[in-house]
Amino acid sequence: MYDPELMTMAAAGGPRKPDPSTSPRAIIGAELRHARERKALSQEALGQLLFVSGSYVGQMEAGTRRIPQDIASQLDEVLGTGGFFARNCRAANKSRYPDHFAEAAEAEAVAEAIKEFAPLLIPGLMQTEGYAREVFRAYQPTAPEEKIDELVSARLDRGRLLTDPTKPLLWTVLGEAVLRQEVGGRAVMAEALRHVAALARQHRVIVQVLPFGAGAYGSMGGALKLMAFEDAPPLAYFQGPGTGQLEDDPATVRQHTLTYDLLGASSLSPRESLALIESVAEDYTYEDRHL
Repeated sequence: MYDPELMTMAAAGGPRKPDPSTSPRAIIGAELRHARERKALSQEALGQLLFVSGSYVGQMEAGTRRIPQDIASQLDEVLGTGGFFARNCRAANKSRYPDHFAEAAEAEAVAEAIKEFAPLLIPGLMQTEGYAREVFRAYQPTAPEEKIDELVSARLDRGRLLTDPTKPLLWTVLGEAVLRQEVGGRAVMAEALRHVAALARQHRVIVQVLPFGAGAYGSMGGALKLMAFEDAPPLAYFQGPGTGQLEDDPATVRQHTLTYDLLGASSLSPRESLALIESVAEDYTYEDRHL
């Protein structure tokens, strides 16, 4: 449970009521900013005491990154907050997502813009239920059906970010293999690609396809996600089977931003990409009907 008294710590000695629509992590981040400023510490200065970067402190304050439990305890010691962060971060850090992806999913939910390169799979934000179920079953062939249901539900909930007509901006580059690999069979693929095409036609997402003929390209080693925020530094996320890394080093993020820009330059235009996606979806539909 969150500590109700400390969750309303005063900005100037009196109680401060958080907006009930604000996430617990954003509330904790606001309290971190207040406690830091009360100690007259800059983000860089606090970061040095915690052995993290100033940008990392800024991301914790903005709620785009969780406060790890070990850092929460250090914050209580450095800022004299009486155990506030240790208590409240333990509850705030609980997630329905796997540990390697939880922090990235939570950052994604508050991002202003997301750029994602997906060489092999339709990105989670754009997956249909049937497609997501096949992916999770492939990764966990012996898992109980209830576990697969939970994973699929969490993934579809992530996709609800796109019900907002404008935010976040989502720009995705799909490797052509995403279109050609039959995940779940022809009917599942036809539905999945039609869904991607519908999002593009609704001008909700920007989609490009990197064709096989493009040859060698940056990020051949795996998927790449870049996230930009209104009031925090950008993040890059790299994911492999059962692993993930969230990176905030400015030089690293700039390098991978260049990689993404070059991927887009090597890809088909959004109009050409949409035509290809719809054509492949139609092929799957025709083949399914004539088996």
